[in-house]
Amino acid sequence: MISAEIRELFPILKQEVNGHPLVYLDSAATSQKPIQVIEALKHYYEWDNANVHRGVHTLGSRATDAYEGARAKVAKFIGAASEQEIIFTRGTTTAINIVAASFAESVLREGDEIVLTPMEHHSNLIPWQQAAKKSGATLKYIPLQPDGSISLADVENTITDRTKIVSIVYVSNVLGVINPIKEIAAIAHKHGAKIMVDGAQSTPHMKVDVQDLDCDFYALSGHKMCGPTGIGALYGKKSLLNNMEPVEFGGEMIDHVDLYESTWKELPWKFEGGTPMIAGAVGLGAAIDFLTEVGMDNIFKHDVELTNYALDRMMQIPDLAVYGPTTNRAGLVTFNLGDVHPHDVATVLDSMGIAVRAGHHCCQPLMRWLEQSSTARASFYLYNTEEDVDRLVTALLKTKEYFGDAIG
Repeated sequence: MISAEIRELFPILKQEVNGHPLVYLDSAATSQKPIQVIEALKHYYEWDNANVHRGVHTLGSRATDAYEGARAKVAKFIGAASEQEIIFTRGTTTAINIVAASFAESVLREGDEIVLTPMEHHSNLIPWQQAAKKSGATLKYIPLQPDGSISLADVENTITDRTKIVSIVYVSNVLGVINPIKEIAAIAHKHGAKIMVDGAQSTPHMKVDVQDLDCDFYALSGHKMCGPTGIGALYGKKSLLNNMEPVEFGGEMIDHVDLYESTWKELPWKFEGGTPMIAGAVGLGAAIDFLTEVGMDNIFKHDVELTNYALDRMMQIPDLAVYGPTTNRAGLVTFNLGDVHPHDVATVLDSMGIAVRAGHHCCQPLMRWLEQSSTARASFYLYNTEEDVDRLVTALLKTKEYFGDAIG
């Protein structure tokens, strides 16, 4: 397990909530920030704050160096071949929307297929619904196994020569499933399709190499990986990005403007119209430095061990249902406690200082597949401990006792 000293680097975790020491188990929604990231943001605003790329003064040069330096860190962190393949965005949602609007518009025709899974977050579902409506393409879904995983045999049976785009989550934010992206990419490419990967939940917790995966596009969010909110990135193979049109127009992304025609800058700037999220990029770069120092293999090992510990303890609670596979899963446990509404469970846990998520987790089709309207979710990260899990289990037992007849 990762050293308890890591926890000391997260100031927010030192507080009490409702008279109890905070146990934060909602990192799948957003992670907490280490002091290094907070200090990087503070330093930027105190010393380097200026617009990038445009000014020749000292502050402008320093801001540009910090912004483009962060891009280089993202490229290295996920194994991109070039910094030009990294587009800064507001997050995973924006990144997927860029691909669904620009790339999809250029390749999709009536009768083509877009392949997804029922476990997708709404951010990796609705953009493709819109792309299908505009193009006349058909949405197809790889079926789920009883435990929520997918089989490669079903992938083979779903993807055809008419499939143009496969878009799939690497790690499910509800089931914790880790999908076999490399193998799915190979099947997609065999049929001439391109693959988009939702990396919102994978990038914070495991080592990612987009070249090894051979994915065509990959999206990530900074706020889930110890970085600030409002910053993320889209990776795309250079050959694909070069042939895509921007979806946002204005300053910064232009090369030459006339009254009736304009031309665009080269990659990556043609996709970054307007003043970018400079401080966010600086903070994301600091987060990547922090995660790299801790070690992504160490983080993944810690998350798996803690999740296994949580599963062992939580599955001993009578009337508690856990969703998703029991093996090959990432750092979260989604559950329901008898007939108690998940919002009531989360409210009682909060009264004891424990923060969990409750609702449909932006996965309503998956909730219907699970035959649930909503669930509760405890999600773990490098700052969580077995003691946090023990407090969760104790609190769930107290919740069970509190609601009494509603259980079962």
